[in-house]
Amino acid sequence: MISRFIHQVRVELPEATEAAAEARRRLADRLPRTALRRMTHLGLLVGAALEGAALGSDDAIVYATTFAETRSLEDFLTSFPAASPLLFQTSIHPGGVQQVLIGRQQPVARLWPLAGRLRLVEQALLVALLEPAPRVALVGGEERGTWMLEHHMASGHAFAFATVLTREAAGAAGRVVFAPGARTVEAGPSLQDFAHALAERRPLHWGGFGGTWTVTWA
Repeated sequence: MISRFIHQVRVELPEATEAAAEARRRLADRLPRTALRRMTHLGLLVGAALEGAALGSDDAIVYATTFAETRSLEDFLTSFPAASPLLFQTSIHPGGVQQVLIGRQQPVARLWPLAGRLRLVEQALLVALLEPAPRVALVGGEERGTWMLEHHMASGHAFAFATVLTREAAGAAGRVVFAPGARTVEAGPSLQDFAHALAERRPLHWGGFGGTWTVTWA
């Protein structure tokens, strides 16, 4: 069995219609002003989710997303034929969590960016549990897509989450446990389901490849 304790959780679940411009206004006092204009919607949400997470240079980050900056790419493409230089810049900007680290001028020991669909949560948790750093920030999220939704290349909802995982039980809010063994493989939570479970402090249990996953709360 391998496990880590949950010591901090923050989840951003904005209004369904919120886009980057509204997020900039809503979060203007919580993020570096010099970075706001160039941050994507996902970057803004990730920045808010990481608020209060005092990361150090010895800490690691596991970053999970399926579609990343899809909405930023959509916005740039719809600006044609008069292509917007600013939208071009945000469409090729570093990923959401990197935008936050750059704005903070925050070094970390390692950054593990993961992309996937069906077993993304499981893969991200496994990386976090196996990471040697004492503190690991597990971060994830999506932007809300528009016309790319019909092509199954965007998320229908914008959200972001961040949780700090350590090996210290004292003061923990919860625990993530992986128990190796032969189990029936079940459909684990999607990234969005996982975000809502964190927000609601809802326990999770499912059979994954090679063992069983459990998330419990104090």
